[in-house]
Order: sequence, then C-alpha cells, then structure tokens
Amino acid sequence: MSAVPGVINEALKAMRSEPARAATLLRAALQQDPQNFDAGLLLSEALRLVGDLPGARAVIAPMAAANPRHFGAQRQLGVILAADGAALPSSLALRAAAELNPAHPTIWRDLGDQLTLAGDSPGAQAAYLRHAASRTMDPALVPAAEHLRAGNHAAAEALLQAYVRNHPTDIVALRMLGEAQARASATAEAEQTMRRIIALAPAFQPTRHDLTLMLNALGRTEDALQEARNLLAIDPKNVGSRRALAAVLNSAGEYDQALAIYDKLLEEDPTRAATWTTVGHIQKTLGDSERSIEAYRRSIALAPERGEAYWGLANLKTVRFTETEIASIRALLGRNDLAPEARIDLFYTLGKALEQHRDVAGAFAAYSEGASARSKMHRHDGEQLSAFVTDCIAQHDAEFFATRAGSGDIAPDPIFILGLPRSGSTLVEQILASHSLVEGTMELPDLSNLARSLGANYLEALDEADAAKLTEVGASFLRTTRRRRTPGTPFFIDKMPNNWTHIALIQLALPNAKIIDARRHPLACGWSCFKQHFAAGQDFSYDLTDIGRYYADYVRLMAHYDDVLPGRVHRVIHEHLVTDPEPHIRALLDHCGLPFEEQCLRPHETERAVHTASAEQVRQPISAKGLDDWRAFEPYLDPLKKALGPVLDAYPDAPR
Repeated sequence: MSAVPGVINEALKAMRSEPARAATLLRAALQQDPQNFDAGLLLSEALRLVGDLPGARAVIAPMAAANPRHFGAQRQLGVILAADGAALPSSLALRAAAELNPAHPTIWRDLGDQLTLAGDSPGAQAAYLRHAASRTMDPALVPAAEHLRAGNHAAAEALLQAYVRNHPTDIVALRMLGEAQARASATAEAEQTMRRIIALAPAFQPTRHDLTLMLNALGRTEDALQEARNLLAIDPKNVGSRRALAAVLNSAGEYDQALAIYDKLLEEDPTRAATWTTVGHIQKTLGDSERSIEAYRRSIALAPERGEAYWGLANLKTVRFTETEIASIRALLGRNDLAPEARIDLFYTLGKALEQHRDVAGAFAAYSEGASARSKMHRHDGEQLSAFVTDCIAQHDAEFFATRAGSGDIAPDPIFILGLPRSGSTLVEQILASHSLVEGTMELPDLSNLARSLGANYLEALDEADAAKLTEVGASFLRTTRRRRTPGTPFFIDKMPNNWTHIALIQLALPNAKIIDARRHPLACGWSCFKQHFAAGQDFSYDLTDIGRYYADYVRLMAHYDDVLPGRVHRVIHEHLVTDPEPHIRALLDHCGLPFEEQCLRPHETERAVHTASAEQVRQPISAKGLDDWRAFEPYLDPLKKALGPVLDAYPDAPR
C-alpha cells in the first residue's frame, strides 16, 4: 500500500508553520508517485511560502496547462504569478479560475487586484463588483458579520479593520466596515470607508446607496442629493435608487417631489409595504391624518411584522387601538423571527395601546421592554455629558463672553428653540411660525454639524477661535440653512432641542440670533421622553435615570448662562403657556422683536409641515388637556425623581 497519502497529510500539517519541511515531504511523495496531482499542487504552495517563486511556478505551470478546467490549478497559478509580479499573466489565470468557480469567496477580489496592477481599471471594477455580488462570504468575515447582527459594532469594527489591512480591496469587508462605523456613529470614518469603496468600484450601487442615506441622516442634504443623482445615473430605473432620492427630497422638505416618486413606485408595485409606511410619515408631516392612517394600514395589511407602520399609527397620538389590534400586536411580539427594530416599534405601540386602555402596569412594562432593547443599541454616556456641562460652566464665564464681544455674523435671522424633546417646543415653534415674518424650518442638524467640524476638542477650539473664525462659523450656518428657507421671510426657526449644549457657540457665532428655552415639568417631560420611540439622536431617553440626569445637567447649564448672559435666553414654561396663552405669547414675540399678530394666538390654524411627535397636537387649539397624564405612572418614576434631585422641587426655577 502506498505511503503517499500519509506523507501528504503530514505535509499539510506542516505547511503553515514549517513550509520548507512540507516541501521536502511533498518532493518525496512525488518521487513515489510522480503523477499525484494533490502533491504537486501542495508543493507549489509550499515553495511559494518559502519564497521560491521560480520553483513554485515551474511546478504549477505545466499542471495548469494540462488541466485548464481545474479551479485549484488555475487559481494557484494566478496566486504564484501575482506573488512574482506578473500581473497580466496572473489575471488571465485568475479569470479562468473565476469562471470555473464564480462563487469562491475571494477569487473575484484577487482578480480585481491583478487587473488593477495590470492597468485594466474597467476590468478591475467589474471584478470587484462580481466579488461584492457573490453570495458566498469569506469564512474569515463570518465572526464580524455575527457581531454586526448582534449590535456589537466595536467588536465587528476591530475584526474588520484587521482584515482589511491585509485585504485592502475587499469590497465586501469594506462595506461591512463602513456599516459598523456608521452604526457606531463614527460617521467621518464611515464616509471615508464608503468613498474608498466607490474609488475601487464606482458602479457599486449598494455603497452609494449607503452613503446617500448616511449623508441625508447627517443633514448634509446637498451632498446626499448629489450621491442620489449619481445612483440614478448608474441605473435610472433602480427602485432602491429612486427611493433614496425620494428620502433625501423628503428630508429637504420637498414633499411634493418625494411623494411623486413614491406614488409612482406604488403604481408600479402596490405591494411595497415600506413605501406605504413612508407615505404615511409624509402625510402625517403635512397634516393629512386621513391619508396617513390609510397608508399605515395598507402597510400593516401587507407586512405587519415590519412594526414601523404600527408605531406610525401610535405616534399620530389620535388613533385608538382596538382589543383586536392589541391581540395582533401581542401575537407578533410572540414571534421569534422579528427584526430587532420591528420588535422595538411593536413594544412602543403596545405601550401606547395599553395606555389608551388605562392598563398602566401593562403600558409601563411594554414601554420598558422597548426602551431596554433600544438602549442596548444606542448607549448614552451620562458621565461624558455631565463632564461637558461642568467644563462649559468653568470656561464660559462672563469674562469669556465679554472679551469676545463683537465676533460672529450679525444677521438676526435665526431663532433657536431648544431644551428637551417633548417639552412643548413644537407648540412654541408653531406659535412663532404663525407670524408673517417667521418661517418654521423644524429641527436642523446644521449647528451640531458645525460644532463637530471644530474638532474633537470642541470647547478648546471654541476658546481658541478668533473673531474671523467665529464670523465664518456663523456665516456657514446661515449658508447651509438657506436651502430650507423661503425667500422673503426674514426670520427662521431651528428647533433642534439638543442645541442647549451649544449656547456658547450661538452667542459667539450668531450674537443677534434669538434663543428660546422651552421647559416642561421634569416628570411630565421625562415620562413623555421615556415612552417616545425617537427615530434618532435622543439616546438618553431610554432609561429613567439617564433622563433625570440629562434634565438636571440641562437645567444646570442653562442656569449658568442665565447668570453670565442675563436676558439672552427667553424661557417659556409649558404649563404657564397652555393655561394662560396670551401674555406668554406676547412676551415671546417681544423677546424676538416681533410685532404682535392675532394669528399667533391661534397657531392650530397655521398650515405647515410638522415633523415632530407633536404634529397632531399642535394642530389642535392650545389647551391644558393632558398636563397631568403622567401622574398615572408616577409610582414607576422613582429612578427619574432620584436622578433629578433638587431640580424637581425647584421647578420651574433652577435650584440655587
């Protein structure tokens, strides 16, 4: 009996750690059986590993010539030729191998690399696209993919970074890396990774699509529109590309254009549940509740397991769920094949439905399940925020602002409404937007984008910025927000609540802008935040302790700016506004330098798009209804109370 199989097995074991020994063993095997194909193939690999490329080439070349239909021989020839710097011959061998086994996890990537080196850029791009389109994933990427599915973004990124260092042209790995970075909010890094992919394969639509949506989420509307147009240029009929353009147009406030695209998509295929959901969202924004409800229900009928349309109905705040619908939601939550986001949507919907039916314990349990799942995906660092607030208070004293007086862009156009979400800020915006001189442009990302652009050490950069820099920042804000404004209206509103962390930036860069602090009872506001499933940006809202601490830090910082910039911020207490509207509306208009107009007392009559969770509420006359709804849940709010500390008893003032 031949000993060759045993020798080959021994050589295999030694291949990686002792390739020279493996080569010796394989030569011995070939002496016994000169026609043994496996021994010859392995010998070429062993010689490649020890650096004997001419020897490896001498072994594999005749084998590949004699076996043109053997994938392993053609691939091995290509790999050895590549190592020897023979890009063109290597690409020919690798192409032959790719055609023999197109599902191999790396063959198309390897071919793309060699075609690049050979100067065949179109061929390389085509190969990279084939690699990306392969349904077979490199086993080396499976652990990273599992981390991504589990939401372990940092672990996935670490594995993928290590992988792409050795495989810098692997489009599949790069796309996974970009996804991990985007999910971890490392958006600058994600954009860099995505543009790296596009440089390798400009026609790779999935990454252009990812980039479009990420830029849109960041509020970089013009950039997102350009990428969306690039997508459509590749394939004008592509459904995903048309949806991406519609999404950007929707974010830009071009609702009619967005709806026209979605309507056409639904005309082509009325079974698109996701599109019906999006149409529901837009109609809600436009104030057409009837069409919004119809669209959401169409989506639910087609794909109830998606969850988002159910939450769309709940978020209208005006739809009452039946017992039958509650049973359907519970049944869906009993399934084990729901996507994580769908499960979260359904828990929040169930919470709203049970709250409507006065099942306080059940509602709290459902909201808590949704919040707990959400918090695992979007962590909030309360320590970091508290430290930031402390640093602001230490650095931004009266002298800090006095020595920088006269800096910034002097335009009076912006009116900032800030505070916490669910604080009554949408009502304040609706009142001001009812004025003939004011336009409501909703929650804008531009100020936070500018803050990020100053660098990782934001406060230090703010401290070091000279008058010219601060003027440039202010002008940049006015420039980037111009697209969202209607020509001829002198003032516009930015209602991004989180801008309370940027009071100093507003003061220095836009000294004539108006600042309105919308404030609501901390338990009412905190509970309302907890039970709201925000789309993004409010990571603190999924834990009662985090909410209380966030509110306390907000009050602490705003009290400081009240001291060092007296009169700069006008505060609107929600409970005062809804119980006695007129004097507080007049005071609000006075602060903004606006003449009184009667229609500001009837903001519900103003027709405009409203994106926030309060969209339906602000379309009703101002009312104190619902002020005490939170009290039913007070027994569950002890963590919130404890975290608020003295802020709770001092409300509406700050503790001193």
